[in-house]
Amino acid sequence: MDIIISNSIDKPIYVQIKDQLKTMIISGALKEGDALPSMRLLAKELRISVITTKRAYEELEREGFIETVGGKGTFVASKNLDFIREEQQRLIEAHLQEAATSAKAIGVSLKELIDIVAMLYKEE
Repeated sequence: MDIIISNSIDKPIYVQIKDQLKTMIISGALKEGDALPSMRLLAKELRISVITTKRAYEELEREGFIETVGGKGTFVASKNLDFIREEQQRLIEAHLQEAATSAKAIGVSLKELIDIVAMLYKEE
């Protein structure tokens, strides 16, 4: 499993793991029913605490992305793609609301803000 941990960013390690696994699930790189490594194995591979992987898995399970089956392991949950997409759109809207509020506060016009977003969107 290709999870990259960076100590040079301000994001906690469990969040980095959670976000990368979530991206893999949403993109289809991890499919419904795929087995995830055990918390211990993932912690060993990443050279981090089991507590950290446990927290990432707990949050993913709470959000409905994975499910743990006693005695069998942890698997990608059957997912409602519409629900996941709606959740991601909600997060994007929250970020854009924050950007719009900041832009208004310093006098950036709507056109300038749209141009910035268009430029950032094309860069990726």
